Amino acid sequence: MASPFEILGVDPDADEADIVDAYRERVKETHPDQGGSAEAFQAVQDAYERIENGYEPGDEPRYPPTGPAPGPTEADPEPEPDPPEPEGIEVEYLNYEVVADEGWNLDDDDLFEKAADGGFDPADYGRFHVAENESLLEAAENEGYAWPFACRGGACTNCAVAVVEGEMPSPASHILPQELHDRGIRLSCIVAPESDAKIVYNVKHLPEVHDLLLPASRFEQASSSTD
Repeated sequence: MASPFEILGVDPDADEADIVDAYRERVKETHPDQGGSAEAFQAVQDAYERIENGYEPGDEPRYPPTGPAPGPTEADPEPEPDPPEPEGIEVEYLNYEVVADEGWNLDDDDLFEKAADGGFDPADYGRFHVAENESLLEAAENEGYAWPFACRGGACTNCAVAVVEGEMPSPASHILPQELHDRGIRLSCIVAPESDAKIVYNVKHLPEVHDLLLPASRFEQASSSTD
């Protein structure tokens, strides 16, 4: 196999100017429009590029004399780039309807381990991230989930969730009695996690929470009357 220097017709110790001159001459000679061939023309271009990239004599791979050099192989595909790390705080969520249907309790120590092994629909169990300046409810909606709500202002319990693990403080103004708040009940429309959290949403039908529900129709009427 001819070396790049042999293809250009220069000595390996030729200086840059001589290499450029030789390249220009060989390009003219091998150009298909001047009686050359596409293969020869490409070989000259490749030779010059290899020299420019630091080729030194002896860089060619050595093959056993008894066997042919291996033929060209397909290039390995470029590895897929790693997906970007999600921004925000991770929340693991579970639908209270699943808890009730399975006969589980909110205070089960292995509640989320059981949920992870249950093969539930992503709407009922999964994880998402809450970005900065997002409420828990907004984050769920931005993921495409239709969590219950009504007032979106902390004045009802339609959007209530139970915080099983993690920090999720409430603002000062909300409708929840202190007893419910102490038990980990939060209003998803006005809270956001401060640490990775595990929550059960759709707890509006818990007896104490149900008493503070706002009918959706009532909220819609109140909203339209102020427009």
